[in-house]
Amino acid sequence: MAVRNETRITHFILLGLSSNPDLQIVFFVLFLVMYLFAIAGNILIVVTVHADSDLHCPMYFFLSHLSLLDLSLSTVTVPKYLANFVSQSKTISFSDCIAQLFFLHFFGGTECLHLTLMAYDRYVAICNPLRYTTIMNRRVCLLLVVSTWVGGFIHGFTQAFPSTLLPFCGPNEIDHFFCDSHALSLLACSSPFISETANMVNSGTLTVVCFLVVSISYVYIISTILKIRSAEGRQKAFSTCASHLMVMTLFFGPSVFIYMRPSVTFAADKMICVFYAIVTPWLNPFIYTLRNEKVRISMKKLKGRKVSLLGIHIN
Repeated sequence: MAVRNETRITHFILLGLSSNPDLQIVFFVLFLVMYLFAIAGNILIVVTVHADSDLHCPMYFFLSHLSLLDLSLSTVTVPKYLANFVSQSKTISFSDCIAQLFFLHFFGGTECLHLTLMAYDRYVAICNPLRYTTIMNRRVCLLLVVSTWVGGFIHGFTQAFPSTLLPFCGPNEIDHFFCDSHALSLLACSSPFISETANMVNSGTLTVVCFLVVSISYVYIISTILKIRSAEGRQKAFSTCASHLMVMTLFFGPSVFIYMRPSVTFAADKMICVFYAIVTPWLNPFIYTLRNEKVRISMKKLKGRKVSLLGIHIN
């Protein structure tokens, strides 16, 4: 009678973006610089919105929460990638791997819902301007933001939990720079059909619902903007919506490609994941600050306030 020994995996090895030493250095420097700029830019937006009373309105309240989500989303993956490069060990424990997977989808799902909420906010502001302050009052805004976090938590849990039920007995090398449901399912000893299906249905439902709400909102928004007689008014409305649409494209594009298909790997997967893990959180502050004159003015006021507090006077 043969005895079969099975060893359950207790840790994984993250292979990163490339095995080429020169490219590894390039990616490390690039990720470090972009992450530092993402931290600085998103914190600056949060501080500016909360410090300037002129920005205490729903649009900028939602913008500050988007910056908080961008900061959280990039922090889930980038520090571990940078630490692995420095330590050369490239390992992550099973529990830490599941935690990373959960928080990745928790913040990612919350951001997906939050971007949809921002589309609804623009719809109310442009299509129902006279009722805007009544509909989007402080209590409603807080409830809507809390609901996105609750929805993101549910999404993160339903993505991470099926992976905890999969048996892992080797190999333990993840061909990625962070833990994700697709990468883990490929290492399972048994068929991951149930977990794959649950994850795909979960991500698909979230993405489709958000996409439909955003699409319907912008159909009404664009039709309303085209009816505005003033060219300046149309340009201002389009400018605000263009920033949001740009962010939506950068976030939803990679997410749809990665998560709304079975767990098969493509050569471009890892680079596409870089977009929502670090590129989008890095770009969002530039998109919103460089295109939004009100935010730029508030940042200058904040800078002047710091100078005044330090007792420095500039002629």
